[in-house]
Amino acid sequence: MTDTLMARLEGFYREELQLTGPVPLHAPTFGGREMAYVGECIETTWVSTVGAFVTQLERAVAAVSGCLHGVAVVNGTSGLYLALYALGVRAGDLVLCPALTFVGTANAIAMTGAEPLFLDADLDSLGVSTERLAAFLAREGEIRAGVCFHRASGRRIAAVVPVHIFGHPVDFTPLAAVADEWRLPIVEDAAESLGSRYRDRPCGSLGRVAALSFNGNKLVTTGGGGMLVTNDGDLAHRLKHLSTTARVAHAWEFDHDEIGFNSRLPNLNAALGCAQMERLDAMLAAKRRLAERYERLVEGIAGVRFFREQPWAESNYWLNALILSDRAARDRFLEQSNSRAIQSRPCWRLLPDTGAWRHAMVADDLSTARWIVDRLVNIPSSPSLAS
Repeated sequence: MTDTLMARLEGFYREELQLTGPVPLHAPTFGGREMAYVGECIETTWVSTVGAFVTQLERAVAAVSGCLHGVAVVNGTSGLYLALYALGVRAGDLVLCPALTFVGTANAIAMTGAEPLFLDADLDSLGVSTERLAAFLAREGEIRAGVCFHRASGRRIAAVVPVHIFGHPVDFTPLAAVADEWRLPIVEDAAESLGSRYRDRPCGSLGRVAALSFNGNKLVTTGGGGMLVTNDGDLAHRLKHLSTTARVAHAWEFDHDEIGFNSRLPNLNAALGCAQMERLDAMLAAKRRLAERYERLVEGIAGVRFFREQPWAESNYWLNALILSDRAARDRFLEQSNSRAIQSRPCWRLLPDTGAWRHAMVADDLSTARWIVDRLVNIPSSPSLAS
């Protein structure tokens, strides 16, 4: 099975696309006005956190995300931390999040002093399982004076953080119903889902606030960087204030009315992002063509399935994923592909299985998430592969 898969992938990359070197998992694509915009920053000396490109990028990303406000930050993890902090998550709290996610999700929770409580995955979306979330809260949660608590430990459950894994939206409507029943604010980890949509709504506009990432391997990159988006004007103002060291506005005085953080994105990085955003529609279209090509390519191979979007979702297909028959097939494919300079990778190790989070609380046996980890592989997903 993996031999057939490798033969078809090599034919696609080496013969059809005539690629002779390594095929990276996801390389940034530059072909617009990146050089001109970055050069403008250097020529004008506006390279730090104050500059026109920062504001321009905030407006562009907010609009694509279906939100009124954007706050540019240094990376997605920092943005997620600021969002949780601004919503009052503090030391001793618990925050519900998937066990199947990049470690930045849990790290951002830890930065507030709170602890993650890990949930199982949904097989259809790869995101958090609403069914398991509801069962856990019914079994172990309670409401006191309008606040959700974990019954056994007495700790407040302060928020839930769904993640749109590899750009595939979570099934948000039932998730939101459970969160509302239990008085839990939703902070979207939309790091991987710029341009994805849930039903008729862009990812990023579904919860109270969302954090996006512009890391070098994302669809739109600023080298390193991120964005917070929200429709709550007061929250946006507070997020920006916190991200700029909570400095009180004044022409020359330095007064800070609370503890703040130095988390703003530099203008130099934002310039790169503005040029990238001008080509977002073209890159999204390329992503969909590549996904369709992969789906056709693996058709008919026993034990291999292309992971596609659900009928209620429109994915940006940030990282294309294949589901193989079992762990042995997964490992064999990873060895075969990487030995041929075709970069593939497994899904992340479940966070409770890592050294950092081995003592964390889990809601259940995480059986679905473990099934996914044993079978899922990501394959090269650069937009340039569709051209």
